[in-house]
Amino acid sequence: MRKVVITGLGVVTPLGGDLNSSWKNLISGKSGASTITKFDPAGYPCTIACEVPLGDGLNANDGSFNAEDWISPKDQKKVDTFILYGIAAAEMALKDSGWKPQTEEDSFRAGVGVGSGIGGLASIEKTALLLNEKGPRRVSPFFIPGALINLAAGQISIKNNLKGPNLAAVTACASGSHSIGEGAQMIKNDKADVMLVGGAEAAICPIGMAGFSASRALSTNFNEAPEKASRPYDKDRDGFVMGEGAGFLVLEELDHALSRNARIYGELKGYGVSGDAFHITSPSEDGDGAYRSILMAIDDAGISKEEINYVNAHGTSTPLGDEIELRAVERAFDGAIKGLSMSSTKSSTGHLLGAAGAIEAVFSVMALNENIIPPTINLDNPSVETKIDLVPHNAKEKEIRSVLSNSFGFGGTNASLIFSHHYN
Repeated sequence: MRKVVITGLGVVTPLGGDLNSSWKNLISGKSGASTITKFDPAGYPCTIACEVPLGDGLNANDGSFNAEDWISPKDQKKVDTFILYGIAAAEMALKDSGWKPQTEEDSFRAGVGVGSGIGGLASIEKTALLLNEKGPRRVSPFFIPGALINLAAGQISIKNNLKGPNLAAVTACASGSHSIGEGAQMIKNDKADVMLVGGAEAAICPIGMAGFSASRALSTNFNEAPEKASRPYDKDRDGFVMGEGAGFLVLEELDHALSRNARIYGELKGYGVSGDAFHITSPSEDGDGAYRSILMAIDDAGISKEEINYVNAHGTSTPLGDEIELRAVERAFDGAIKGLSMSSTKSSTGHLLGAAGAIEAVFSVMALNENIIPPTINLDNPSVETKIDLVPHNAKEKEIRSVLSNSFGFGGTNASLIFSHHYN
C-alpha cells in the first residue's frame, strides 16, 4: 500500500490569519472568542463567536487576515467568505510544501478535497433578503457558484491547475476530517500523487447564529465573558462557541515527496469512519460510533494503542457530547490509557463546524513536530473523573509518538485520523 505523508500546512483561524500566529496563540492559551462584530447580535440568545481577526492591510506582520493578499476586491464579491478562507489557507499550504505542478502529468496527478458543513450560508441569507426586497432581477449571477460547497474545491483547483480528484465532503462537523481521510485514500489507491485537502467554514451570520441558538447548541451563559465560554469538560459548560476559518494539508505519496527532497511533517497512518444511526443531532449515549471509528483508525494505522499518546479531541464544550467522547476514548484505549493526554483546541478556537477537523489536523501535526500539546483552556472544574490527562489551562511539553484526531457531526457521522512520525 502506498504511504501518505504531510508536506504542507496552512490555516486561517480565530487565533490568527496564518499558521505561525495561530499556533503561537494556541499554545499560549489565548481565546479567540469575543462579542460578534459581523452584525449586531443584540436580542440573540448568544452574542459571541470566534471570528477571524481581520487586518487593515497596513501591518502585514500583526497576525491578522487580509483578504486582499489572496483575492482581489472585485473577485471577493463573487464568492462566499468560506471560499475566501479556503483559497487563502490552501495557498498557504501549497507554498509551505514547496510544490506546484510543472507538467500536465503533474496536474493530472494532483487533486483537491475540501469539506464544509454549511458552505455559503451568509450568501444564501443575504440573497434571500435581496430577493424579497428588490426582486429576482437583482440576484447576482455569481450567487449559486459563490455559495455551493464544492466550489471551494473548484476555485482552488482552477487557481492552482490541479486536475486530479476534485471532492467535497459534506458531513457536518466531520467534513474536514473526512476530506483529509478520503484524500489520503486517493493517494493510497493510486488515483493521485498529491492531494490538497482540508475544510472551510464561515457561518457567523444572523441565520446561522439564530439556527444554532434555536437548537440549543450554543453557549448563552458567557455573553459578558466571551473568552470563558468555550470550556470543554468543565462543569459550567453550556454549549459551543461558533468559529470560522479554514485549514489545509498537502498530502503526498511518500516516494513523490522523497524524490523532491520535501520536508515531511509526518505520516497520515490511520483513518476510521462510522455512523451512530441514533439521532439527528445527539451522539449515541454509549459512544459506540466514536469508539468504532477510533478502533478502525488504529487498525488502519497498524500500530499499537500504546503508540498513541495524544488525542486532539472533538470536545465542543456541549454538556452531552464531551463526556460521551471521553468515555469512548477510555473504552477504546482500555489498558493503554496510562500516559495518554487529550485536549480540545476548540476551547481556544471555538467550533469551526466543517472546518474544525481540518484545522485540528493541522494542530495535531504541529503538536507532533513541536512536541507540545495545546491546552484545554477554561477547564477549571472537570465534570467527570478520568485517568486521562486533559491538559488544563497550560500547554505541555511531551515527546509525542502519534496523535489521534477525532471529529463527529450531526446525523451521527464520525471520523478519526492518526498522524505519526515518518522515519526514512
